[in-house]
Amino acid sequence: MKYLIVGLGNIGDDYSDTRHNIGFTVLDALAGASNTFFTDKRYGSVAPARYRGRDIILLKPSTYMNLSGNAVRYWMDREKIPAPNLLVVVDDIALPLGSFRMRPKGSDGGHNGLAHITSVIGTDVYTRLRIGIGNNFRKGSQVNYVLGQWNDEEKKILNERIPVINEMILSFVLTGTELTMTAYNKLGKMPKSDD
Repeated sequence: MKYLIVGLGNIGDDYSDTRHNIGFTVLDALAGASNTFFTDKRYGSVAPARYRGRDIILLKPSTYMNLSGNAVRYWMDREKIPAPNLLVVVDDIALPLGSFRMRPKGSDGGHNGLAHITSVIGTDVYTRLRIGIGNNFRKGSQVNYVLGQWNDEEKKILNERIPVINEMILSFVLTGTELTMTAYNKLGKMPKSDD
């Protein structure tokens, strides 16, 4: 069994450590915990990993966000990975910071990376793991917010949540989407603050 885990983001120093690059951040942490390393390959940086007898390919596309589907299709074809074994990790402004939620299919929710993947691979039936980056921006400043860097408080929250998110990814590899959703989606809800 082989799985493709794709973290969406944009390459280059200008985009490093930004909210839109949460997919890259999660995969970097997962690679570190799995004692594997990314190397530059066609259409992206790739790291091989194994988990309980299953082969995993971690992919950070180098195509920029809006053309992510080109990288996903290439690696799915090259490694003969079916859509049910694809997981895409993506940022979501509709979820509070630190929240996360897995879904087995669905719309792109206005996310250009997901839209391109769906268009290129010809189906929206693939698992996506949405990670909340919050929506603490004024009207008209969404782009600056999404492409902005995390502040220290946000980083602290993320650093606490990423290990759980990576457990969830490994659960997907081991048990599939439905059982993982049942076990982890409730953990993905951030507790409401008192203020």
